[in-house]
Amino acid sequence: MSEPDTTYQPRELLSQVDAAIQTILVGGQSYRLGNRSLTRADLGLLRKMRNELAAQVAGEDDSCLMPGACVAFFEGR
Repeated sequence: MSEPDTTYQPRELLSQVDAAIQTILVGGQSYRLGNRSLTRADLGLLRKMRNELAAQVAGEDDSCLMPGACVAFFEGR
């Protein structure tokens, strides 16, 4: 029996990272309940990952020659 494919595309990872960031923003970075505690992923690292993944997703758009660049045409008078 082969192992399942766990390779994620940047768009899928971006969705997961967004969900993790949302969880931290709503529920907090960490909490303690009795003698148990939970610490979620580092928010700063998640934000960095999100920026990198968003750039990758934007770069996948075939209509874009250079990600983040704009083209303008100026005609003389």
